[in-house]
Amino acid sequence: MTLPIADQWFQATKVDADTTLIIEPHIHVLEQANMWLVEGSERDMILDTGMGVIPFRPYLDSLRKDPGKEIMCVSSHTHIDHIGAVHEFDIRLVHPAEADEMAHPSGLNSLFRRDMPERLLQTFLDAGYPPIGETLIEALPYEGYDPENYRLHGAPATGLLSHGDHVDLGNHVYQVLHLPGHSPGGIGLFEEKTGILFAADAIYDGPLIYEGPGMSVDDYRATFDLLKSLPATTIHGGHDPSFDRARMLEIIAHYEALWDAA
Repeated sequence: MTLPIADQWFQATKVDADTTLIIEPHIHVLEQANMWLVEGSERDMILDTGMGVIPFRPYLDSLRKDPGKEIMCVSSHTHIDHIGAVHEFDIRLVHPAEADEMAHPSGLNSLFRRDMPERLLQTFLDAGYPPIGETLIEALPYEGYDPENYRLHGAPATGLLSHGDHVDLGNHVYQVLHLPGHSPGGIGLFEEKTGILFAADAIYDGPLIYEGPGMSVDDYRATFDLLKSLPATTIHGGHDPSFDRARMLEIIAHYEALWDAA
């Protein structure tokens, strides 16, 4: 296996004055999660932490206006592409239904296709994702990096977030929404004053994954009912580009019709 060396591992895009989108562009698109940094007046938040191929915190702190300010790490759910660097943070928040999984990850914990169950691989292909090569990375972060040495560490939660709780950054206050379907303890964050919804993997503008361990179409339908009732105007998903309410309703209608026809 010969992979090129990446010029840089992370890529950051400023979304607004306080919000930065971070991705790992050399991860296969299937596991290329969005990481959202929100800098608040009292404290900062990072929502999800990618794959953890290399240390994330030094890069993240280089983006922050005040790297000495308290930062809380919120995990929208505990799939490998969302908790890779959770162990690098002192404040680690997750839904109670996935706290054990974050502390002791039991799913995929390597970068190799060989370690992914064939049924799961087929689910991804059926959903429309491109084939995966030998590894989930398409470049090395630096010369001499050995993908065989990668492991998903996980870390115990230091606090729990349930439906109706709030994440308070000072000038930004987010309501916690329990959005199961993709995973039992999936959560989103909604800021009422701006209409911004961080929806994670509950909904994004790409092939949704709803069949697999811990996934439930019935739960997904209830989550969609909640999302339809929400006055969200801008949706930042766990993957792919952000979108507006009209596009959110189109995505929901597509999957509801798909499930109704099954």
